[in-house]
Formats: sequence, structure tokens, C-alpha cells
Amino acid sequence: MKGSYLNDAFFSRLETLALNLRTDLAGFFGGKHLVKTYGQTVEFADYREYMLGDDIRRIDWNLYSRFEKYFLKLFTDERQMHVRIFLDCSASMGRTSPQKGNYAIAVAAAIGFLAVHNMDKVSFQLIKGDRAENPFGTIIGKNGFFRAIGELENVTFEGEADLSAAITSCPDQGSNDGLTVIISDFFSEHDWKKAVDYLCYKKRQVMLIQVLTPDEADPEYNGRIHLVDAESEIVDDARNLRLRVTRGMLDAYNEALKDMMGDIKSFSASRGVDYITLHTDKPIERMLFGELLKVGVMG
Repeated sequence: MKGSYLNDAFFSRLETLALNLRTDLAGFFGGKHLVKTYGQTVEFADYREYMLGDDIRRIDWNLYSRFEKYFLKLFTDERQMHVRIFLDCSASMGRTSPQKGNYAIAVAAAIGFLAVHNMDKVSFQLIKGDRAENPFGTIIGKNGFFRAIGELENVTFEGEADLSAAITSCPDQGSNDGLTVIISDFFSEHDWKKAVDYLCYKKRQVMLIQVLTPDEADPEYNGRIHLVDAESEIVDDARNLRLRVTRGMLDAYNEALKDMMGDIKSFSASRGVDYITLHTDKPIERMLFGELLKVGVMG
């Protein structure tokens, strides 16, 4: 894809980082995430008294010689999580601004790379209309990841996207086993909040990533213009407008955008969801890494 951010240098800068997920997630054995339950690693965690049926091989005989009571050694447990990335593939995400689409794909790729680099599983769900398509299956390991990324760069952005319908009807949302990332501009008439509530019900850790272009974040239009809805397939759609842009209109737009972002932020806080905004005119590493570090998802 022309203008792609994905190259060896981009991924090499990610190798020293890791995703920090909640310690109460379940997941599968064999990963790198320490969880609150006790398991089979070599890292000591605590002691507890022996109970009938416990594995006698875990008894600490040094403590027995001191206290004449049986105590078991407990060790930390490490789990493999499943990171599911939902990418909004509607027209507003890339048809009129290829840079925005490339940026969103690079963000998805960066998070996916962090997952496989730290022995987690990852899947990319492409939201088109009211469906979420997973063309690559569940990815484990870097070989499978880079094969998928080669195809992910060819994703097209068109039509509308109903995040709520697509995510809630997806057969693979997971339950209490990792992180769900939703990448979108959230410029939608559909109620995407239902999808977040559903994922929280499924005990998923959720992160919302809003991608905005400079024109969306701070428009500088003036005079007479023709506004065309990027997701409209009808030439004379009522959402397409011919108007004269005034300073008052720009102020009203900026206030509406501020209110929308404030609403997303307050909603996310009320659900224990992480929310960050990325601007496509800023270096992707600085934006992505800085914001993820702020909310504690990256370490």
C-alpha cells in the first residue's frame, strides 16, 4: 500500500515493549502475563498450609523442620492472552484520506506485533457493514503475523460500519481471556456503546482508539464548499451539503467534537475502558506509544 508505515524499522522499535493486561484475566497456559492465581512457574509467590489432597512434592521440608507443620510452596502463574483487534473499515476511515487508513492499519499492526512478540495470540476483525470478518484466523507467532500483515495492507475502506452489530454478532469475542481493541473514528450514527457494554459483560479488557485527521480535529475551511458524506453511496443524499462555511460554523463544529470526545472519555471511565485519540499528522510511534503508556496498557 502506498504510504504504508509498516517496515522492519517500525517493528524493530516495538521489540522492547510489552502489553500490560489485567492480572485477573484467565487466558491459556504458556504465555508471559503474570496473573493472580498460583501456577507452575519457577517464580516463588507465597506459602500456605498443607491440605489433604495437595501435591506432597510442593511441601517445604525446611519449614517443616522448623515448625513441625506442613507448608506448600506457591508459585506465580503465567498465561497466554488473546488480543482481538476490531478495525473500522468504513469509508470515513480511509476512502477520502488514504493516510488515515494507512495510519489505522499501522496502529492495528503495532498492537498485533506486541501481542505475538510477547507470546500472545492475536486476531484481526475487519468491520464492514454490520459484520466482522476475520480473514486471517487466530495468529500465533511472528511468521503467521507477518503473512497476515502483508494482506492487511490491502484492506479497502468503503461503505458504513455498525460497530455494535458487528462486534456483538461476532462468533469469536472471547471471554475473560485478554484485550479487545476497537480502532475507529467513532463518526457513526449507530450506537457503538452497546458493543463496549457487551465486551465488558464478557469480561474482556477493552481499549478504544480514535483516529482523526488534522481536518477532522481542527478544520480550517472557509467560503463556499460542497460537503460530501464519505459513507454515502447516493449522489443527492441529504447528508451532502453545499454551504458557506463561517467562523461560527467552525466554532460549533469544534464544540461538537469536543463534546463527543468528552462523552467517549466519560463513558469509557465509567466502564473501566481505556480510551486514546491519535492524530494522523503526528509520528505514529510518538502518538501510539505515548498514549498507551499514559493509560498503562504498554510497558
